[in-house]
Amino acid sequence: MLFIPLPFVVALLLVILLLQMIRRREVTVLNPFFSCLIAAYALQSIVIGLRWGYDLMEVLPVQAVLAAAIASLAWLSFEGLRTERSPLERPLLWLHSLPPLLVVALVAFWPAPISLMLILIFAGYGVALICLASAGTDVLSSARLEGVINSHRALQVTAFAIAASAVIDVIISLDFAWSGGIHSGKIVAIGNVLAMLVLGTAATVAGTNQSPADVEVDDNESTSRPSVEDTQISASLDDLMQSRTLYRDVDLNLNRLARKMGLSVRQVSSAVNRVKSMSVSQYVNDYRVREACRSLADTEEPITRIMFDAGFQTKSNFNREFLRVTGMSPKAWRARAIVKPDEKTAKIIRLVG
Repeated sequence: MLFIPLPFVVALLLVILLLQMIRRREVTVLNPFFSCLIAAYALQSIVIGLRWGYDLMEVLPVQAVLAAAIASLAWLSFEGLRTERSPLERPLLWLHSLPPLLVVALVAFWPAPISLMLILIFAGYGVALICLASAGTDVLSSARLEGVINSHRALQVTAFAIAASAVIDVIISLDFAWSGGIHSGKIVAIGNVLAMLVLGTAATVAGTNQSPADVEVDDNESTSRPSVEDTQISASLDDLMQSRTLYRDVDLNLNRLARKMGLSVRQVSSAVNRVKSMSVSQYVNDYRVREACRSLADTEEPITRIMFDAGFQTKSNFNREFLRVTGMSPKAWRARAIVKPDEKTAKIIRLVG
């Protein structure tokens, strides 16, 4: 019977995810690094299957180069959610090609320090991704506001996995030093298979949540007390959201919102953080939920249509945000609002009315 290693199955699933992403042509145009990242995950999974499924030692150099490339691509992909600039037009882009090229050079001329080099590469990019994730959801200002939470979670997962890869490489090196690598096969096979599948899914989620951006991104900066300028910006933003119903735009992101106000991303993000005590994505989704509440109470339209009309793209995000704002599901809220409003529902009706 033909033996098919589990990594090959994972690679097939990753290829399916990649094909789904390619079908959404705007995603590959906006940030092609996400597609390259998933392709690298799939290829790495195949290499792992060949190495540990069929014991082909010849693929080890390829595995090392791919590992370095994955770390670079992960950073380029998520960092690209910060700016409207095409990923291929970023300054010093070529610097991120150095890690895999350096590994290629080591493979050809000095293989001994390859493991140490990979540990340093993963540790460096892991720390960089963790710092990016620690800035909060508003730092991903090119991501659709509806899906920015999922994109941020994908970033957190990737940051943890890249940093953990450095730790795993250290463990494998110690295993070879102490026991000749008896446990390394299981560590690599199990760890990498799960990691490739999880990371591939995360990259797909983040990549498909990107929308066209309109201005350059600044980092988010928040303090505990709002300034007079923050209050003015917040009031202007409220007027803009109510008069032009910008929340209905499914592609709305922080960059686009800032451009419409003639302000920087930092000014808008900080004002919302300080005055509203929430992220910009939560602020916009609050308006979307309020619009959905009105429609649920005043019309008999299907919930799915109401969801799209309010500016949501996916049912999971709609249900999550609706629960956060109202404390109940859309179906339950409609039933209470129409039949016999309780105190909490009546309060929400007054709020959205």
